[in-house]
Amino acid sequence: LFDIVSSGLALIIFSWLFLILAIMVKCSSKGPVFYGHKRIGKNGEVFKVWKFRSMRNDLRPLEEVLTKEQLEEYKRDYKITNDPRITKVGKFLRKTSLDELPQLVNIFLGNMSVVGWRPVLKEELEKYYTEEEAKLLTKIRPGLTGYWASHGRSDIAYEDRVKMELYYSVKRGFWMDIRILWHTVI
Repeated sequence: LFDIVSSGLALIIFSWLFLILAIMVKCSSKGPVFYGHKRIGKNGEVFKVWKFRSMRNDLRPLEEVLTKEQLEEYKRDYKITNDPRITKVGKFLRKTSLDELPQLVNIFLGNMSVVGWRPVLKEELEKYYTEEEAKLLTKIRPGLTGYWASHGRSDIAYEDRVKMELYYSVKRGFWMDIRILWHTVI
């Protein structure tokens, strides 16, 4: 109930911001305003996580766009420190996490929760989590924010992220969610 009501209200309250950000994305580079990426959710179901597009619409293979070092970093961490594909508007959106706002739709539709583990790619789940850990994690909905996202995010090694996400899935509760929301705002 909290997820549906809070995401519905946020979608209404921030509709003006959605419009401004959509115009900024559209003017910054060619391509769609939104980007949907398939992730694993509750009970292992695949769904699209929606974001404002922050990268150029480049269909070339990663091997043609990234350096060898960047490609290795992507394969290891599923992210790149100075990704050359990100637009100027995209850098702003990512730095402020405004690229994540469309996930309010995911929350409203029931794919995600406000607080939970950050949704991952199937490959990430298979590579970094044991079968037992994956089952534990996917018993709950992934979230817009979570313990890992609010306590370090990109500054933490992936192995530590796994530990933090599993910690949340075991210890989660109302007061922990309140603390995570507080840390997220800060």
